[in-house]
Amino acid sequence: MSKKIPSPCIDVCKFRREGHCLGCSMTKSQKKLFKSIKKPDQREGFVQLLVCQQAQMGRYTHWAPAYRKKLDKKKVRVNFPLTK
Repeated sequence: MSKKIPSPCIDVCKFRREGHCLGCSMTKSQKKLFKSIKKPDQREGFVQLLVCQQAQMGRYTHWAPAYRKKLDKKKVRVNFPLTK
């Protein structure tokens, strides 16, 4: 991982599903928490946690391709799978 991992947000930001975003599955408090995380390994862990959350909730198959595109645009490589 050469650069800072960007936010898992894919710019949908519609909060339904019991307070979870339809785009990325984060809650508003999770979005705020991610912004406060500065260490790359902690950001990586957060995204991995989010992938597990999405797998448990279901219906987030659109997120991984959109986030991969965001990572490619910012030239960031991650060392973990974006899907479960």
